[in-house]
Amino acid sequence: MGEEKAASFSRSSVSTDDRCFVVLAGALMDTGSIRKFVPDCEKGAEHMDDQENTTEGVTYDINRVMQMIPHRYPFLMIDKVVDVISDKSAIGVKNVTINEPFFEGHFPRCPVMPGVLIIEAMAQTAAVLVVHTLGPESEGKLVYFMTVDEARFRKPVFPGDTLHIHCVKERHKRNVWKFSARAMVNDVLSAQATYSAMIMDD
Repeated sequence: MGEEKAASFSRSSVSTDDRCFVVLAGALMDTGSIRKFVPDCEKGAEHMDDQENTTEGVTYDINRVMQMIPHRYPFLMIDKVVDVISDKSAIGVKNVTINEPFFEGHFPRCPVMPGVLIIEAMAQTAAVLVVHTLGPESEGKLVYFMTVDEARFRKPVFPGDTLHIHCVKERHKRNVWKFSARAMVNDVLSAQATYSAMIMDD
């Protein structure tokens, strides 16, 4: 393979500012490409940190989302959050695939995303907005539903759909926050609700 080829390996990782980039088994990379890859990743991390110092238009990828909220697979219902405006609004994005575990039973012959999980995706989007607003000290705190009101389900969500959850803060007092949200697929309303949640202190 030559001196500039990396040997086959089962798994290796490069950690950059607590963000881990993994090369999967059997992958072969030119070492020059690896040297270029690491500084490019560092630039990306620096760019994300710069974004968090702004007040609007921030995007959080899945790695950053998992730092901000405690949810994990199979109950992490958003893949990223975009257009985050502090203390105002955010848009959660969920790429719905046939590999979602809930499709095994809901329903085998006609897979449809459960409405309650769309509501959960709304809550997780709101949680990211709250953490963005309050700052790093609130990262990873538990968020408990208090109320769900005026929930309406307009159109089913199927595998292959991309769900955009438009979340708007209505008000908050102490550690209780109220939001309204609309879940859209291709700019068509799928579900909507207003809900409140409590941010739990450690």
